[in-house]
Amino acid sequence: MSNNSPEKTHLPEGVFAAFKKDGTPYFRASLTHRTKHISLGSFADPEQAHLAYLEGRKLLENPSLTLTLYNENRELSFEKWVVLLNFRDNGLYFSTPIYIGQKVIFYYLSPTEVLKFDPDDLFYYSSHKISRRGGHLFVADYGSQLSLPARYGIKAYAVEGRDFRFLNRDPFDYRRENLEILNIYHGVIRTGKGFIARIHLRSYYRIGIYEDAITAAIAYNKAVDILRAAGFEKNFPVNDIDEVSPRVYAEIYSAIRTAPAISRLRP
Repeated sequence: MSNNSPEKTHLPEGVFAAFKKDGTPYFRASLTHRTKHISLGSFADPEQAHLAYLEGRKLLENPSLTLTLYNENRELSFEKWVVLLNFRDNGLYFSTPIYIGQKVIFYYLSPTEVLKFDPDDLFYYSSHKISRRGGHLFVADYGSQLSLPARYGIKAYAVEGRDFRFLNRDPFDYRRENLEILNIYHGVIRTGKGFIARIHLRSYYRIGIYEDAITAAIAYNKAVDILRAAGFEKNFPVNDIDEVSPRVYAEIYSAIRTAPAISRLRP
């Protein structure tokens, strides 16, 4: 091995040499603060790794450094800035980009996109990373991707403004006091005249209008049964209704009238 290999060369403070599987060297930056060992990332050369180490030290020691001072020319990622500043100011180290505020948890997707959660959600989001795919937010949960809105009772098919709404009009504010769920059942739309049940085939077909959401949801389920019996093989989602007993469900199901057009539909 040459005299310039990482093993033979004196490395700057906070920098450690490592090797990829193919033998290519790279350099890790890390530091220890309040007995906590913190990894700052991997870099192609020791000088860059050392600059990252120095920046990390400054973030932890200089209270005048804030997230508003971050820019793309910094050595560390924005996510690492959030993690270090929260550790500095709140004494808690998380692997996710969380900053604890007054009665609110901030989760930074980027410098300009900040999710807000209740303090009760701190434990969950400190160990579950949020990601974005196709314009939607997901949480890595036990090896699967869970839709972020689903954690708050918002169904996958829900439409903002019709099925739920953010009371302060901030779509990043998931504090429970800011969320209002208007419709929780598939195929049900709340209107000023009642609850409309409808089902989609080639287009939407109205099943009927009902006084309450549960009855409309059961009417939707009944329409699914009618269409399946008629030979439709579409994978219709069905409402799980736990608010009523099986006996009451059966009574409502039996008494419900659906639009005659539903029974006349054929594949």
